[in-house]
Amino acid sequence: MSASLIWWSVAIYLIIATLVGFLSRQKKPATRMSGYFLGNRQMSGLVSALSYSATTYSAFMMVGLAGLTYAGGVGALGFEIIYFAGVSLVAVFGPRLWALGKRFGFVTPSEMLGYRYANRHVATVIAVSNCIFLIPYAAVQLTGVGYLLQGTTDGAISYNVGIFLATAIALLFAYIAGIRSVMWTDSLQAIVMMLASTLVVFLVVQGLGGFPTLFDRLATERPQALTVPGSGLFSLTTFLGLTLPWFFFSLSNPQVSQRLFMPASLGAMRRMLLGFLVFGFIYTLVSVLWGFSALVAFPGLENADLAAPRLLGSDYVPPWLGVIVLIAILAAAVSTIDSIMLALSSMLSRDLYANLKPDVSERRQLRMGKVVVPLIALLALGFAQLQLDLIAVLSVAASSGLVAVVPAMIGAFYWQGGTGAGALASVIGTTLFVLALYATGNSLLGLPAGIWGIIVASVLFVGVSLVTKAPVERAKECQAAVDEVLGKPVSRDARSDDA
Repeated sequence: MSASLIWWSVAIYLIIATLVGFLSRQKKPATRMSGYFLGNRQMSGLVSALSYSATTYSAFMMVGLAGLTYAGGVGALGFEIIYFAGVSLVAVFGPRLWALGKRFGFVTPSEMLGYRYANRHVATVIAVSNCIFLIPYAAVQLTGVGYLLQGTTDGAISYNVGIFLATAIALLFAYIAGIRSVMWTDSLQAIVMMLASTLVVFLVVQGLGGFPTLFDRLATERPQALTVPGSGLFSLTTFLGLTLPWFFFSLSNPQVSQRLFMPASLGAMRRMLLGFLVFGFIYTLVSVLWGFSALVAFPGLENADLAAPRLLGSDYVPPWLGVIVLIAILAAAVSTIDSIMLALSSMLSRDLYANLKPDVSERRQLRMGKVVVPLIALLALGFAQLQLDLIAVLSVAASSGLVAVVPAMIGAFYWQGGTGAGALASVIGTTLFVLALYATGNSLLGLPAGIWGIIVASVLFVGVSLVTKAPVERAKECQAAVDEVLGKPVSRDARSDDA
């Protein structure tokens, strides 16, 4: 693709997306945290589904998963299917998170956990831990855009120009109308992304001789790519290290779990989940086929993350279609960056700043949240310039630390014996442990950080909770609120406690 074609396409995308963002704004500017960061909890099921999909399936999929398939073969499909299975957690925990958010007005998942465990330090510690791991994950999205523009133009648009462009666009959309503009622009780009990327797969596969020829060539030329666990990248421990953190993605990543506060009703949440599952299944197959097609068409790439850009810039794909997919991937990456920036800024404002100054008004919390957004963007930009590793591996590295919150999240709804001290020990201990593993080689006793993270978090949460006093009354209060909102009968104990 020519650089001029891409620049004109980016300009057109910016005009359309900016217009959509402005149209999504409320008549009155948001003055409350829930208005700016949660869309007043009034998002429809369709918009929520498309936005959830665009945010989750970002540069990681079309660039990262395609690259992982190129490097690791069929094991990459198993890796993504495990994540897909983990979305079932939304069906279990989504209604409960939504119910507590509606009942108590929570803005962040960490705020909810701080309340449930009757310890505001829990919320603060989770906010800081999430910043440590999510800023590099935001950088992964910038890296995807940089590789995409560099690869499709043969370097005419440099990597650094790509990451600066993505950062600037993300800041623009974040400030237009907060999460509302992000979700509405997400909806537009999710539809374009799905249609264009699917069409690209069929054109590339047909250019390679059709599906039978593609897999015959893989079986003949790259047989290891079709054998479990894959072509050298995966072993059992590597596979588990990658997939375990990804399974808990919907609970551990606040930019995802925070969206469970946003649907207007439980019906909207169900539609969101069903829409996401349909979108995700198709998009997973498309991304893996991209990786296999690139492996046949362009064997021997030094950087596997350039597999998708090489396909889009090749003769197999008409330039007009390639640039549409490129813009869709760019938009999806920007969506994820926006969601991360807004989630982290809301946490730093609500769970750190407001906890340090308990009497601060909500208007000042919102102002502080907006101030923090560009700082988060600049930190992500700094990480992206390091170009550290495979996109998929970096994404999992972030998730390995984020699982620190998973035991506390599960315990919030299913174990009255969980304590604030247990949650604090789990988050702080796991964060330090995972950071130490990555600093010293990412393994202990032959097991990667992705496996150790959930083990250490669970042991610390359960162990410390067993020797400290649990806020049982608060647990009953939260359970009664969930039962009330979800239409379940409130227990006799809960009713007497409320009285």
